[in-house]
Amino acid sequence: MTAAKKKNSRRKQARFRSSRRKRIRNTVLLLLLFVVLGGTGIGAIYVLRNGTVFDKLEDAYVASREFSGGITDLDSLRADGFAKNLCVVVSDVPMDGVSLGENQKGLLLDLDDRKVLYSKQALQKVYPASITKIMTAMLALKYGNMDDVVTITQENLNLEEGSQVCGFWAGDQVTMDQLLHCLLVYSGNDAAAAIAEHVGGSTDGFVEMMNSYARELGCTGTHFTNPHGLQDENHYTTPYDIYLMLKEALNYPEFTQITQSGSYTVEYTHADGSSASTTLLATDHYLTGEATPPKNVTILGGKTGTTDNAGNCLALLSQNAYGKPYISIVMGASTKDELYEQMSSLLQNIN
Repeated sequence: MTAAKKKNSRRKQARFRSSRRKRIRNTVLLLLLFVVLGGTGIGAIYVLRNGTVFDKLEDAYVASREFSGGITDLDSLRADGFAKNLCVVVSDVPMDGVSLGENQKGLLLDLDDRKVLYSKQALQKVYPASITKIMTAMLALKYGNMDDVVTITQENLNLEEGSQVCGFWAGDQVTMDQLLHCLLVYSGNDAAAAIAEHVGGSTDGFVEMMNSYARELGCTGTHFTNPHGLQDENHYTTPYDIYLMLKEALNYPEFTQITQSGSYTVEYTHADGSSASTTLLATDHYLTGEATPPKNVTILGGKTGTTDNAGNCLALLSQNAYGKPYISIVMGASTKDELYEQMSSLLQNIN
């Protein structure tokens, strides 16, 4: 081989080696690029999953309730977040021995275990009648001063004929604490009107407070137009929303203390300075002895309600022999006797 050919061959070999080194270098760089991009992607997914984009809810919703409408014993499936401490109702749940009328609605809820023991049209609209006063009482306790002396106005007395009233006159001096007792024990509509005007500045202002509080509690099926529950087609709620309100009322110890009373004597002063006294009996027949709860059931409080449109209604907090609390609601009974028979048929199932 000539010197020229040898020289040319060495050049080709050198170019080949150089080209191979470049290919190796480029391959290594490409692999490094893939590693960097892959790591960045994995890091981004980790950050997002632990941040707000893929952040999970506090706990899972009760999916089994959505599909079955029944009671679940799987605590891991129970609703959390907003409904963490609530019984969740999504459909009717029957109970042996309990039979409400076709147009009636009701609930029986185990507060400790957050179980729906009985439910009938609990998410349907009802007229609450004087059960409205649960909300009126809570706002009085939340924003009112129980030592305030309230002057009864004529506007407080301008109520429909036959309305349940305590018998106050315009100009009477009554404390907020006395009005609250008259509201919850005797269901006085004049007391409700006086509380609303005193706490809210006006009836309309108080009604706005009622609706605002209802929204805070998640009462999506509720709208109030007055503080006492006298009939108005735009004044409505649902049995489930009544449960939410009654459950909230348990945060005010005065509420259950008052609603356990079988009677109340209110002593107040007329506009001319003379004294007056009236004894008022509770509207809850369990408390007056006109009805007897099932054995080993203790009534801890609640609220009655009655109008022609609403029928006879009752929402109760009670406990069984072991001290476990329950909320029971019956709406739309045709008579008082039927109301308490139906309520007792629910309560006999809590022991």
